[in-house]
Amino acid sequence: MDIVLRAVVLFTFIWFVTRIVGRRELSTLEPFDLILLVVIGDLVQQGVTQNDFSVTGAVLAVGTVALMAVLFSWTSFRFARLRPLLEGEPVILVEHGKPIQKNLSRNRITLQELAAAARLQQIAKVDDVDWAVLETNGAISFIEKK
Repeated sequence: MDIVLRAVVLFTFIWFVTRIVGRRELSTLEPFDLILLVVIGDLVQQGVTQNDFSVTGAVLAVGTVALMAVLFSWTSFRFARLRPLLEGEPVILVEHGKPIQKNLSRNRITLQELAAAARLQQIAKVDDVDWAVLETNGAISFIEKK
């Protein structure tokens, strides 16, 4: 039971930390960020299982984390009022061709990163964008001016 409680606490902590750190797509992670994720995974494993190297301990830890993920997903689906808290809300980054600096700063996105994301969508300049929205999954959606 100790492993299950530690897994619940660490799952909740990791969820909270990822909400604070911000949104990034896996494809936009720098090498250091990826290494940091692996290190965090190892540290969490040590905190959950301590010196328990048994198959039972591993099954309990993985099962608990999987159950917590399903529980958070179901809660978000079932209770719409909790969805912004659990999943976040889309953030408008560009409105009618003008970047919203406050939202860019809050999400630690530079104009250069925004322009690079636009170019990946075959949009030459941010001025050509009517709306740009940072989605809850970390992707940036662009709607071009007509």
